[in-house]
This record gives sequence, structure tokens and C-alpha cells, in this order.
Amino acid sequence: MTGTDRDLRAGLGSRAAGGYSRLADAFWGRWDRLPLVAKGVAVVVLFLLLAVVVPMPWVASFMAPQSGWTAALSEQIGIFILLAIGLNVVVGQAGMLDLGYVGFWAVGGYAYGILAARHHWDFWLILPVGIILSAISGLILGAPTLRLRGDYLAIVTLGFGLIISQAITNLSFDGGAQGLSGIPHPPSIGGVKAFTYGVLDYKPYWYLVLGAIFLAVFAVRRLERSRVGRAWVAIREDEDVAELMGVPTYRFRLWAFAIGAAVGGAGGVLYASQANAIDPTVFSYQVSILVVASVVLGGSGNLLGVIVGGFLVAWLPERFRNLTDYRYLGFGAALVIVMILRPEGLIPSRRRRAEISDLAAGGGMGAPLMPPDVEAAS
Repeated sequence: MTGTDRDLRAGLGSRAAGGYSRLADAFWGRWDRLPLVAKGVAVVVLFLLLAVVVPMPWVASFMAPQSGWTAALSEQIGIFILLAIGLNVVVGQAGMLDLGYVGFWAVGGYAYGILAARHHWDFWLILPVGIILSAISGLILGAPTLRLRGDYLAIVTLGFGLIISQAITNLSFDGGAQGLSGIPHPPSIGGVKAFTYGVLDYKPYWYLVLGAIFLAVFAVRRLERSRVGRAWVAIREDEDVAELMGVPTYRFRLWAFAIGAAVGGAGGVLYASQANAIDPTVFSYQVSILVVASVVLGGSGNLLGVIVGGFLVAWLPERFRNLTDYRYLGFGAALVIVMILRPEGLIPSRRRRAEISDLAAGGGMGAPLMPPDVEAAS
């Protein structure tokens, strides 16, 4: 990259993002200074707004005029947001590129399909089982492969996703290529309409997925602020230095893989509980790529950013469904434009934004590690 290219890229990014970044910093600064009770009240109010306002018909008329809005909310948008939160633990916080994340989603989905349709287990019993099975899958995959780094790890995880997809196609106990049908919905709770799960009203599923999203955000946020989260940041920034400073990098990378897989498994259980039928084509590797795109587009390492990224990646094709196949061309063009103007993502973490700015100003990966005067003297 030439100096002119770097200056042009840095200028475009700074002009497009300068005012927004200052506004975001001011907002999060005020948020950090709020007392804990005020933060809790704000989160509850936000939850109620999302639960009550978002599914309303006047919102649906704009957000998805060509399709069922509440169904899209629960089956696609909500699930994508949940998957993006889980993958952000692996990619955004621990710094490992996982291209086979759909495999954990498939484990959770088929766990619910098999146990509910064939063994008649209750939804609330299957949910923790699916989460545990997905976490164990993450441990099984991570134990022999997390010694690898970078592109090699990405290739191995991509192979895992393809293996899972091919395995559920060829095996017979899970329905094979035909998949599973007649999967029961979650049982109703207390006869309350908002918690009566059927095929005509998708609002109860939206409430269920929204609750799972808030629980996942709470758990991941707590981990970020703990010793585990600090270890993930150290590993992401420089694994060798973290190892030298006494951080057991292999163990914490394994933790990240298992926790991310558990969130993906929860998404699989929730998806299968409302889909009524699943098959191997649902869990294709393209889903993994789109979830990675959600994390990068929204802002890797920032929970709010990946939530926004997951929403956009799932919502934009639904919003422009009337354009048929051309909607994917527009969707891809929008991603390219955003990545040119906002390489750090729409809502990046402060650390990530500083890293991108330094790389753009200093020459990218080839930038000197020492100050210019020190380098000249050496």
C-alpha cells in the first residue's frame, strides 16, 4: 500500500466516522458513569420496547413489507443476533477466526429435533442439554486444533462445519438428507397468550429469542469484565506476549471456543423449536460466513456492534425481497462500501477503532514497531 493510498483511506474513514465516533464516545462515557440501578432500569425499559414496539404492524409495514415481520424477527433476525454474540466471543474477544460456527448451531438444532420429536422431551429440559452438547462439541474441536493459529485454524474450523453438514446428511438416525419433521413447539406457559407457542403467531417466539439474547449479552458482558475477558484481550493482542506474562493461553482459548459454541447451540435449539422441520441444507457453511460478516460489519469485539451487524445482515435481504435475486447484489455492495468507509465496523470498540486508525496512518501490517527516531538510530 502506497503512502497516497494510506492517506486516501485514512481521510475517507476519518471524514465518514469522526462525528459519529465522538458522539459514541460521549454516550458511552455517560453510560459508564451511571449507577448500577439506573443501568438496570434502562435495560428493562429497552427490553420492553423491543418486545412491545418492534412487532407492531406499523413497524412491520416498513421493515418487511414483502414478508411476515414477526416470523422474520424470531426465525432469522433474532437467531442471527444470538449467533453473532456467540461468535464474537471467539473472533472479537479471543481473536480466533472460526469459519465453522454453523456446526454448533446444527448440534443444538438437531439435539432439540431428535429429543423432542422422537423421545418427547420437554423444551425446557432440552435447552440446557443442547447448550451442554454444543459446548462439549466446542471442546472436542478445540482440544486438538487450538494449537494452530491464523489461517490454519480457520481452515480447520471450516472443515469442521463441512463435516457436520455432511455427517447429518449421511447418517440415518437424524433423518439423513430428508431431515426431521413434526418437531413439537415449546409448551405453553400458564395459558398466557404471550407464551402460547403455535404456528400462527410468532410473537411468543420473538419474546423467547429476545430473552435469550439478553441473557447471552449479560453473561458475555460479565465475562468481558472478568479475569477471563482480560485474558482474551491479551491473547487477541499478542498471544506470545500473553504466554510469556503467565496467561495460560491454550486454556482460555478453549474456554472461548466452548462458550461461543454454547451460545450457538442455544440458537439452534430456539430455531428448531419454531421451525417444525429442519434438514442439512439449513446448516450450510454460507451461514458461518454471514455470521462472521455480522461480527466484522458491526464491530468486532463490541457487543452492541455485533448485535447491529447481525440485525443488518439478517434484515436487509428481507427488506428488499421484492428485488428478488438482485437483493443479494445490493447486499454485497452495501457490505463492500461499509468496509471501505468503516474498516473497523459500524460500532467498533474503542480499542479496535484506535488499532485501525494506527494501521491506516502507519502503513498497515508493515508499519514499524519502533518510533521513527529510534528506528533511524538503529
